[in-house]
Amino acid sequence: MTLLDKDGVRLTVDDALATVTLTNAAKRNAQSPAMWRALAEVGTLLPGSVRVVVLRGEGASFSAGLDRQAFTPEGFDGEPSFLDMARGPEHEMDALIASYQEAFTWWRRNDLVSIAAVQGHAIGAGFQLALACDLRVCAEDAQFAMRETSLGLVPDLTGTHPLVHLVGYARALEICATGRFVHGDEAGRIGLANLVVPGDELDAAVADLITALLAPPRDAVIETKALLAGAVGRGLEEQRAAERAAQGRRLRDLAGLGE
Repeated sequence: MTLLDKDGVRLTVDDALATVTLTNAAKRNAQSPAMWRALAEVGTLLPGSVRVVVLRGEGASFSAGLDRQAFTPEGFDGEPSFLDMARGPEHEMDALIASYQEAFTWWRRNDLVSIAAVQGHAIGAGFQLALACDLRVCAEDAQFAMRETSLGLVPDLTGTHPLVHLVGYARALEICATGRFVHGDEAGRIGLANLVVPGDELDAAVADLITALLAPPRDAVIETKALLAGAVGRGLEEQRAAERAAQGRRLRDLAGLGE
């Protein structure tokens, strides 16, 4: 069932699985504010039955990043150009960037597990969109790069936080400050990718992962994801308490005593 198909984004749902596809292959799925609004809308349209969300890009590339048209004086039709945005009041610029970030923030909800299936280029905003997901399955030809610094900018679409947690501060700094490419094999070695496979095996690898993620009871996965997501910000005693509370909820539920 197709729930959305506009502005380079298509959402289809099949019971517990939702697939979000970037459909602007002619532009290597370059991103625009309209695409970001559509991606943010996807997060509001998911039925309660959905447990796993797969994000993929049509064509040879996952996403080549921000469409450079954003930096022209004309910008996109009906959109403020980035140059005009910079000239406006600071609070308006802050609010506009915050609205763009909404496309990148819902993928880590505790009730979902999101998977980015990455082939070819994942550059800038494309890299950050892959980082927005919980898991990344990559083809061997995947090429990640954070090119913002080469444009005199910073990564501002929520990618810095997961990148540091995945690869560590020093490596994240080196990747972002140099703008170099991280290829598929390195992405696997440094923990950026959960799995790296030949390009013709990408769909099968994602399908196998989906099957494995859907096998356990949903509430057990939700509780476990919440525990892991909060672990970094908690001390050991706090984490022990969180584990006890979560396990208590699971045991009561299994005993038929849940609320």
